[in-house]
Amino acid sequence: MTDVTELADRYIEVWNETDGDRRRALIAKTWGEDGAYADPAAVSNGHDGIDKMTAAVHERFPGARFQRTSAVDKHNDRIRFGWELVAADGNTIVAGVDFGTVAADGRLASITGFFGELAEAA
Repeated sequence: MTDVTELADRYIEVWNETDGDRRRALIAKTWGEDGAYADPAAVSNGHDGIDKMTAAVHERFPGARFQRTSAVDKHNDRIRFGWELVAADGNTIVAGVDFGTVAADGRLASITGFFGELAEAA
């Protein structure tokens, strides 16, 4: 059985790793070969796509760090957790919720990210 909190924390660690070699090693440990990521700003597939996407975030927001802001919920092969991206000055750049699927080998198969709070019902 996968420790989903450890998996989510390693996923956050991928986002925070600025050294390309260490980041690629973390991606291989955390993501399945065909891992798929989608949020309102990016879509990436496979280890190379995920690596390029995370490197681009470091270029756009130098010194910023991701952190998990909630417990990790799990049912079946699904997980969800809150997160935020915090600038070097301590201000939150963006926050959201990620929903993921965990593959049989315990690595991530997919993550779908949403930014911001849920909209109120009409």
